[in-house]
Amino acid sequence: MAPALLPGRATGRDSLAPMLSLARFFGFLFAVAAILFLGGIAVATAVVWQFERNLPDYTQLKNYEPAIMSRVHAADGSLLAEYSKERRLYLPASAIPRLVKDAFVSAEDKNFYHHNGVDFQGVVRALVVLAQGRHVQGASTITQQVAKNFLLTNERTITRKIKEALLAFRIEGAYSKDHILELYLNEIYLGLGNYGVAAASLGYFDKSVEDLTIPEAAYLAGLPKGPNNYNPFRDPAAALARRDYVIDRMEENGYITHAQAAAARKAPLGVSPKARGAPDAITSGYFAEEVRRELIQRYGEKKVYEGGLSVETT
Repeated sequence: MAPALLPGRATGRDSLAPMLSLARFFGFLFAVAAILFLGGIAVATAVVWQFERNLPDYTQLKNYEPAIMSRVHAADGSLLAEYSKERRLYLPASAIPRLVKDAFVSAEDKNFYHHNGVDFQGVVRALVVLAQGRHVQGASTITQQVAKNFLLTNERTITRKIKEALLAFRIEGAYSKDHILELYLNEIYLGLGNYGVAAASLGYFDKSVEDLTIPEAAYLAGLPKGPNNYNPFRDPAAALARRDYVIDRMEENGYITHAQAAAARKAPLGVSPKARGAPDAITSGYFAEEVRRELIQRYGEKKVYEGGLSVETT
């Protein structure tokens, strides 16, 4: 005869029922999560495929030929005039000093040498700042800025950001870091009509890039975020604060020592309005205009304003 069950005591099967229900519940959640995950991958793949069909041709960056200003010199070497649509002098990566490269990398993209086009750490930082309700930080890498400046528009849309990221991956796969940095440092607008670091070095400090000091290189590196916001003549305090911010980043990233950073922060801004344009532009105006007309007659307007002619005169 089977023993009688005592009141209030559950059988083994009854005690397992809650555990089985819980297991089925988690199994259902796992199945839903797996379906959503696979569905998300499928959607993301379809979106990427759709965007990649219409991406601009990034291979044109291999033969980059920017518009370069022409310069007219007197017989003694002094500068008489400059002709350009964009005030730019081109420098290959090998001719750009390491100090200048380090300054721009510190200011714009500290992980430049370690990412493959998109800095996911930077994206996370920007999202955290946004979630805290503070001013949104830019998360675009130097490679993404190259993609935008050369191949896309400045429209602030999700579509452009997706294309920018996809192009950045492709550019990183096709070109060296030095070539990408060369494109960036020659193309970027740095205010007061200057495009690229070579023209900006002359325009702000009346010296070639190899002669730039730490504070001077840091000031130029701080300009891409907004040249008009850090105009040294209109708002010298903002310009100085931005320069010091870049100096701090250079020290933080190990490009300069603490002593070098301290000395650089003490230096004056050092920008001179005399450095802008040809020093003898007023007194040589009529002569330079006659030279300009003859050059256009000989070589055409495009060559004079974009071809980087170096002209010696009497």
